[in-house]
Amino acid sequence: MSPVSMTIVESAPLTLHELARAVGAEEGWIVQLVEVEILHVDAPADPPERWHFRSADLQRALAARRLERDFGANLDAAALILELQQEIRRLHGLLGAHGIRGSGLQT
Repeated sequence: MSPVSMTIVESAPLTLHELARAVGAEEGWIVQLVEVEILHVDAPADPPERWHFRSADLQRALAARRLERDFGANLDAAALILELQQEIRRLHGLLGAHGIRGSGLQT
């Protein structure tokens, strides 16, 4: 079986309600993702109803949801795991830019 790939297409920003619906979560859960810095908004002091999210935010929210569901991770742990995965991808990119193969770790 071949691996499945996902392409993210940048489109119109999602509202809090739209993001929550896309993830299958309550809006309060999305607010918590912003509070633990899994998601970032341009104006966190604005009311949540005025926040807007990008397709990358949808991906991060779905990843956090999977970590919660599959591993029982709380949101603080999910935030740390997602940050470490992002750093590993960044470091793999740097290694690749210098012609060095990564250790085979996948994120």
